[in-house]
Amino acid sequence: MKYKEKKPPNTKIRYNIITTIVYIAGIILLAQLFNLQVVHGEEYRETSNVKLTRESTIKAARGSIKDNSGNILAGTKSGYNLELYKGKLDNDTLNNSILNIINLLEKNEDTYIDTFPISIEPFNFTYTDIEKQIEWKEKNKIDKNATAEECFYIFKQKYEIKNEDIREIRKILTVRYRITQEGYSATKSIVISKDISKISLLQLQEQGEKFPGINIGTEAIRTYPYGNLAAHIVGYINSIGKDLEEAQKENPEYNMNDIYRTSRNRKNI
Repeated sequence: MKYKEKKPPNTKIRYNIITTIVYIAGIILLAQLFNLQVVHGEEYRETSNVKLTRESTIKAARGSIKDNSGNILAGTKSGYNLELYKGKLDNDTLNNSILNIINLLEKNEDTYIDTFPISIEPFNFTYTDIEKQIEWKEKNKIDKNATAEECFYIFKQKYEIKNEDIREIRKILTVRYRITQEGYSATKSIVISKDISKISLLQLQEQGEKFPGINIGTEAIRTYPYGNLAAHIVGYINSIGKDLEEAQKENPEYNMNDIYRTSRNRKNI
């Protein structure tokens, strides 16, 4: 007569416990996977793109032009541009960061790109042509009879600027307006200042935590040691600046940061 061997009771209990733990761990992992890929997938993808990729344009350096004695009429030097990328900043933090950046540049006597068409003290439009003023107001959905001061405070409210000093407001508007006009993202920057000084470069690098979203880009910059001398031969170009509309008539793809032979430059040729 054969007897069936009985397994110890605790063996079956341990097996059930291990199986239950494996199932629970699998469910947790699946839930976390769903959370990462479906619930927060877009958010994490954007964060990953910020860390891994950024769009930048590398411009080729142009060769030097010399006279028959070897003197450089048109040369090239390395310049440093201050760029701003979009980050996860609340409105107040962004405005304060912009103000700090502009204050630093002004302190070191560096210029910055300014296309906001309203000056202060007193309030005036930089457009002298009345038709251009009206066209600008219509483009920005502002009443055509609004004064320069009224337009100024409309933009202050639009960008939720809490500062009361009109000079500080104007500095913030300079950058916020260009962001609206040109756009920027986590992978595409907007240039705030070109060819900044070494002192600004060092301060921005050392105090980077105070200026979230900034980046220093390198660019080959054309130099003319003798100014306008022989300009009709070597040519003369500069940033588009306020001639953007004129440039876009020739090529709609031009943007504020491109180099263009503007009408103001033609006078020097």
